[in-house]
Amino acid sequence: MFKKFTVLSLLGFSLFSCEKKPELLTDEQYSQLTDEQKRSSEHAIDGIVIGDERLELTLFASEPMMSNPTNMDIDDRGRIWIAEAYNYRTALNPRNPTRAEGDRILIMEDTDGDGVADESKVFYQGNDINAALGIAVFGDKVYVSVSPYVYVFTDADGDDVPEKKEILFMGVGGVQHDHGMHSFTFGPDGKLYFNYGNAGEGLHHADGTPILDPLGRPVNNKTQPYKEGMVFRMNPDGSDVEVLGWNFRNNYEVATDSYGRMWQSDNDDDGNRSTRINYVMDYGNYGFKDEFTGADWRARRINMEDSVYQQHWHLNDPGVVPNLLQTYAGSPTGILVYEGKLLPEEYQNQVIHSDAGPNIVRAYPTVPSGAGFNAKIINLLDGNPRDNWFRPSDVTVAPDGSLFISDWYDPGVGGHAMGDQDKGRVYRLAPKGVDYKVSKPDYTSISSLINLLQSPNRATHFKAFMALVEKGDEAKDALEKLFTAGESRMRARAFWVLTKLSNGNDYIKTASTDTDENIRVAAIRAYRNNKMSDVSFLLQMAGDQSAQVRREVALAIRYKSSPEVWLKLVDGYENGDRWYLEALGIAAEGFWDDYLPKYLEASGSGWMENQVAKDIVWRSRASNTSELLGKIILTQPGRNNQAYYRALDFQSPASKHITLKSLLANAPEEDQLIILRQINFDQASPDRDILALAKQTAGSIADDRDFLDVVSKYGLTDQKVRLEKLIYQSDNNQHSQMAANSFASLYGMNDIKKAFADSDQAKAILSMEKFGTIDNEDMAKLLAEVYTDESKSLETRTAAMEAAKGFNSEPYLMELAKADKIPADMLPIAQKILLSSWNGNIRSEANEKFGSATAKQYDIAKLVAASGSIENGKTIASNYCVSCHKIGNEGIDFGPGLTEIGDKLSKEGLFNAVINPSEGMGFGYETQLVKMKDGTEFTCIVNSKTENDLVVKLVGSSEQKVYKLVDVESVTQLDESLMPKFPLSETELVDLVSYLETLRK
Repeated sequence: MFKKFTVLSLLGFSLFSCEKKPELLTDEQYSQLTDEQKRSSEHAIDGIVIGDERLELTLFASEPMMSNPTNMDIDDRGRIWIAEAYNYRTALNPRNPTRAEGDRILIMEDTDGDGVADESKVFYQGNDINAALGIAVFGDKVYVSVSPYVYVFTDADGDDVPEKKEILFMGVGGVQHDHGMHSFTFGPDGKLYFNYGNAGEGLHHADGTPILDPLGRPVNNKTQPYKEGMVFRMNPDGSDVEVLGWNFRNNYEVATDSYGRMWQSDNDDDGNRSTRINYVMDYGNYGFKDEFTGADWRARRINMEDSVYQQHWHLNDPGVVPNLLQTYAGSPTGILVYEGKLLPEEYQNQVIHSDAGPNIVRAYPTVPSGAGFNAKIINLLDGNPRDNWFRPSDVTVAPDGSLFISDWYDPGVGGHAMGDQDKGRVYRLAPKGVDYKVSKPDYTSISSLINLLQSPNRATHFKAFMALVEKGDEAKDALEKLFTAGESRMRARAFWVLTKLSNGNDYIKTASTDTDENIRVAAIRAYRNNKMSDVSFLLQMAGDQSAQVRREVALAIRYKSSPEVWLKLVDGYENGDRWYLEALGIAAEGFWDDYLPKYLEASGSGWMENQVAKDIVWRSRASNTSELLGKIILTQPGRNNQAYYRALDFQSPASKHITLKSLLANAPEEDQLIILRQINFDQASPDRDILALAKQTAGSIADDRDFLDVVSKYGLTDQKVRLEKLIYQSDNNQHSQMAANSFASLYGMNDIKKAFADSDQAKAILSMEKFGTIDNEDMAKLLAEVYTDESKSLETRTAAMEAAKGFNSEPYLMELAKADKIPADMLPIAQKILLSSWNGNIRSEANEKFGSATAKQYDIAKLVAASGSIENGKTIASNYCVSCHKIGNEGIDFGPGLTEIGDKLSKEGLFNAVINPSEGMGFGYETQLVKMKDGTEFTCIVNSKTENDLVVKLVGSSEQKVYKLVDVESVTQLDESLMPKFPLSETELVDLVSYLETLRK
């Protein structure tokens, strides 16, 4: 049953009035406010810095009218629709109260014209929409995205009470997850666009059947090439669903412009400063995971990029579409293309975006560059200098062209936690002195509809578009007038409606000859939408002077064999235009064996002297591409070949192996290491030639990591001296640990045991510190022999005891503790290790044995008010945090990076993240329990799951470990974080957070 809406009282909301707004507080005045005053809605505007002095920010709505807005839309009457998330991630936030009736969809309205909402209606409330991530209003339909479903509510009589609720899609992964299904938006072509993040997994119709691509393949993360986050579009009735892009991490929303182009933000693996903005080129792979193997971006590979952000998105790999812009640290949320006239000119026709992580709203002025674009950044709103609880969750344009911003308002963002359930705001940004006025739209007359079609508000645009299509040829003259004489983007809007009329294809032909390249771009996109099949038309457009237009032609022949069109498009490619090259690759998918030979034949025998031809081969996926790559490699020296060696990874494994093996005899000596790293090798059935080369080469490998990889891969036992040197003398702790593990694997434990017994105490202690990083039961037993031997010195036993930690070592330590076999003088160290274990079972047993050191309740308010020692905090971080987190160049890349955590979380958020780690697990870092068919089990982070392999990271290690899926019984996600609740005193907690606060960009 649907509940009748209620009108919420605004008692206590008298701070808003028609009186003149007071001046914003100065920095000095703001600093004198108490924390309680800063968090109040009275000072909400004071906490946000406006980047343009011509603009004014006003508070449209706040608590108690609403709370926790995840997403927002504005209807054609100027009313604000909000999806609330009071019941956000309740399973992981057991300390938070819940709203038994479920979360709400609210409609907020300013009925008295003072620019402040004075009425709030509950459109719908229920536990079925808890923590919905998307709300979109199109006519009498309201789309609510809440994984695993997308619901469509119908309010046919317009009384703000839905008559029915239907399931549009189901089976979307990420129940109550930030990386699940996101909001819908209206495109100028009459279609709805939407996306989901990398928890989405797949898309299914309401009857459970999967969405299929044009080749009949189900669109889910188990089907090549689809993986991770994806972008889709469909007709408003849910038909003709298309997948348009994939391999994003958490592409929070998709925005379209009037030419039909798509724009998105995407979030990185938390803490890696790799958040990005994308122009979404249709059918593109966007590089979050390895296209073939699904490997995590950290996995070592040939031609690995120089910077983390380039590595993160595999930007050196053939088949990855470039990024438009790098925005570094962030937690991006809402995005739109502003096509209004109210804001100043530099924001018009530009992407505007909210990023809750750095507390900011930005614009990204963009200009064409070849087949792609370049962009810069303009800050509109910034909460970080004053109020880092400002968490903009969405941006939306009202019918008058003003910009509305919803604010989740919380000490933290991202992960699965929230620190404040009661607050939430909505702001309006507009030029100073411009009041919020919305007139009732008239959808009856054609002249009014033409004006409404040009509205910057998507809900208005939608209704006008549909009404004009319904009027058909009756509206033709007025539409043609706008198409002929209007501003470029409004011309495009008229064009899209004209393509829906009885002679729509004629307008596509007309638009294809327009002097405006953007109109010609729209023409090619409309050609696809109208499912035209005129090859002569595409052949003509393939010679267009604009690379932007030719890009669209390439996308138009995806799934269609069109060698003549493709070959003509190649003629327009210029070396260095990666967007264009990727468009050619997208077009050729499935037809490389036809296209590539024709191209090389036309290029002549000297094609290897032509960089354009080598680019095409590098990007190709033909059956003979491996052979061609091998020929290129033999013609040029050393490092210049790394890109071509990497391209071999995207060919069939058999052809890649044949090429690499053939190169052994002819490639330059400097390439031999690359081949050794890249070629497949089975120690159980070794290739003698390759093994001989590995033995011959290993000693001369200069790079320590390369050396360790080769020694481990080929099981070389003649490099003992260098391994020992790396163990004891390397400045790189990761290399030292890898060397220790290789040493134990190759030579066993006897030499290590002798080192522990060295008569030189300093050497013995050093060996325990270095080899103690080996995390297995054999090492645990070897260390126990030392710390339980009371005849040895206290210093030696202490070193052994302190080295006895580790996920796989601690079960043996726990056995000794339960059997009371740990000497009394070593017991305090053992207790500290076991009570702060990353193994939840060990922690539970230790709490039962010793009494819980983590059960105390901390007074967060008291902790926040206290000041700590940054230096002491840095020491505590070195003792606890860097065992699994990177802080600058220190630490292990296992959990989310902490290098800029002070920018992402407020002080309250930092305390909560340390005290209650399970409430704020970053996506991709959840605890996974893996059970093997041989009966063993372990907890880990799963980096990827391919058709054949499970790739994981074990606790305390940045290295990936690969398990064959045939050996895996099950993988289950646990609610408890791998990060333990460390047994820290209040003073230690304050010191640690004082240090973490300093970790900023």
